[in-house]
Amino acid sequence: MQATEDSATGLRARHTVVIFLVSLAGLLLEVGYTRIVSFKLYYYYVYLVLGLALLGIGSGGIFVVVFARLRRATTDSLIAVCALAGAVCIAAGYFVVARIPIDTIRIWDYGTKTSFKNFVVLGVVCFTLFVSFVPLGIIVSTLLGRGGSRVGGLYFADLIGAGLGCVLAIPLIVSLGPPQVLMLSALIFAAVGFVAVPRRVGPRLIAGGVVALLALGTAGVGLSDVRPEETKASPQHAAFSDWGPVFRVDVAEIRPEFKSLFHDGTFGSIIPRFDGNAKGVTRFNDDPRSLPFGLLGAPADHTLIIGSAGGNEIVAALHYQSKKIDGVELNPVTVDLVRNRYKKYSGDLAHQPGVDIHQGDGRSYLARSNDNYDLVWFVAPDSYAANNAASSGAFVLSESYLYTTQMIKESLKHLSDRGVMVVQFGELNFTDAPNRTARYVMTSRRAFKELGIKDPGAHMIVSPYVTHKTGDLATIMLKRTPFTPEEVARYQQAISKVPLSSTSWAPGVAKGPGIVPRLIDASDADAAKVAATYPRQVSAISDDGPFFWHFSSFSSVMRHFTDPIDPIDPSIVLGERVLLLLLGIAIVFAAVFLLLPFFFVRKEWRALPAKGISALYFAALGLGFILFEISMIQRLVLFLGYPTYSLTVTLASLLVFTGIGALWSNRLAPRARVVVPMVFLVLCALTAFYELGLDGLKDGLLSEGLAVRVMLVIAVLAPLGLCLGMFMPLGLGIVSGLSNHPDEYVAWSWAVNGFFSVIGSVLTTILAMSFGFRLVQLVALGIYAIAVLAFFRLQTQSRVGVPDPVGP
Repeated sequence: MQATEDSATGLRARHTVVIFLVSLAGLLLEVGYTRIVSFKLYYYYVYLVLGLALLGIGSGGIFVVVFARLRRATTDSLIAVCALAGAVCIAAGYFVVARIPIDTIRIWDYGTKTSFKNFVVLGVVCFTLFVSFVPLGIIVSTLLGRGGSRVGGLYFADLIGAGLGCVLAIPLIVSLGPPQVLMLSALIFAAVGFVAVPRRVGPRLIAGGVVALLALGTAGVGLSDVRPEETKASPQHAAFSDWGPVFRVDVAEIRPEFKSLFHDGTFGSIIPRFDGNAKGVTRFNDDPRSLPFGLLGAPADHTLIIGSAGGNEIVAALHYQSKKIDGVELNPVTVDLVRNRYKKYSGDLAHQPGVDIHQGDGRSYLARSNDNYDLVWFVAPDSYAANNAASSGAFVLSESYLYTTQMIKESLKHLSDRGVMVVQFGELNFTDAPNRTARYVMTSRRAFKELGIKDPGAHMIVSPYVTHKTGDLATIMLKRTPFTPEEVARYQQAISKVPLSSTSWAPGVAKGPGIVPRLIDASDADAAKVAATYPRQVSAISDDGPFFWHFSSFSSVMRHFTDPIDPIDPSIVLGERVLLLLLGIAIVFAAVFLLLPFFFVRKEWRALPAKGISALYFAALGLGFILFEISMIQRLVLFLGYPTYSLTVTLASLLVFTGIGALWSNRLAPRARVVVPMVFLVLCALTAFYELGLDGLKDGLLSEGLAVRVMLVIAVLAPLGLCLGMFMPLGLGIVSGLSNHPDEYVAWSWAVNGFFSVIGSVLTTILAMSFGFRLVQLVALGIYAIAVLAFFRLQTQSRVGVPDPVGP
């Protein structure tokens, strides 16, 4: 008897370890793929990765209920087969995703073989990502479904493993690289399978071989590099490559006078060859980078360069004799290149007299600074360089907190009495379509208005550098006090030395042609009318909707969805089209892999009562949860500094506290009719705080260290996770008692929930781009209100009792 009890205890412990390990591996897999997909395709495909991960995990759970063979298999044999299969799928899937050639822009060449080919390839990539997560879903759902009284502990181990995976993801990506992180995930699955496989020689040898091969792969042996989208400019033979938490950096030696840096496969910046003699550098004399220093006249006492990248602008500031220079660069890989690997090549810029290079987010650095600057200089800090036209679509869906109204106000507040802030970024065609400049002008107008400045034109200078070839460069200079006639005169003298540059707007100077001077010179009402008649969206942006490159409304994109894309400027409608395409793919995949399997148990499915109201309830939970989750991820990007930090910290916090909320719900189930409204009221209070108080709290603590900011995020998300975690188990408890087919009903509920979670992963971004994050969270709250009403209807059904009709 004692031996039997010990055996059962050991089995329970082993299953707890298994669910912990596979959940950890699953989160490593998910976060690793967000980096790989960002490099191979574009940033906005990250949301599809999140959706496909949810889809794969949910489908695994559905398959266990629907397919009798899986239900009949013993727990350990199912774990062994699925773990080993998962390891193989992850390893093989990586090579498919990494090496398969694709050009998503050519999808829009309708009616051609190229269009069809690339659409099919995108489908293959999506299917490969989906399949990688299915074994995880089967293992987790099997252990939870057969856990009995141990289900609470197993569920908690599941969420703790996933949370730990989120915590480990960033350091592992930095130290190993995303491909190796994926292989490590596969290795964990293989190790679980090796332990669970029956102790016969043949299966044991097969499992051992899989583990050995994946161990070699994890160490980097034979790992093939990721092949980026064909429209990207990433060099085929890089002198150096490294993955960072922000983007991958490739260094190419294209010209002897500088090293080219490519960020996630698109041109980013350069590391200039520098011998330490700043006075001897002549290339800035006829370059737009000379304009800020020419306007200042006397050398700047203190210069802040946000987005200092490889140090080209630091050399310019040294050349113009800035006394103190602070360079802030987000990506630690780039900072390390300047400080160490190319230290000699770049003249040891990091240790030049008066120069300090800081690794971090420019917005956070400025908030922490107590200094006033003569020059705050943004030089394409988002990597959108003038000659980077091909990558323009990559930034459409990327949050740009360096360009918002709040950032302009913050920068102006940190200027000295003579200080000026300067923004320089690429325009593909300033003469005919100055979209970026027009939007920045409108955003600047709003910032000036909020600061109480009534004549914004007196505080602006705009100068285009028009090449008529590879793209133009816009220079926008802003000042807290009006530009003086002496400053304007110095600016005019400086611009006369820069060929191809002209003045679009300067106080007291004849204004140039086009929309930009009209927007500056008009009243607030007239400027709004001018912007409204412009063919693109150029309204001001704020932290609530920081999508600077989102120039086309989704209604317009849908009306012209089948029109060819302009190859000259793919940023117009490309990102929006791709997002709508991803939404369509998500709907199709979710329908096929979550709902279609119920065809195999259609008799039982037809027998389920109250399917309509239960579908409404679990659909609301799926959509509402993902709206809260992704909108919080996006809102916390600025506060945490990195998109990947926001993803991992937010996911980890919500996973852990959702799990705790689910555990608590078991105790509260007998009083659910009272508990659910109370939880919803708490959710209302939390949403009110997120709407009205979160930004102020973030702004007040933005200057704190990363550890403090992470702890604050956990504290902010903990009550949200506790509330959201209670709804699902309470609903499952009701529906499982409504019929004689509890397993099928629970599976149906998970399927509906997963269907809308997958759709919501893409839909959230569309809503945020159109209406802002705050409205998205209000929509999420409204959806949970619907869920509460549906819950009471389900409770009524359970009390009254619903006949269990026999399906045909």
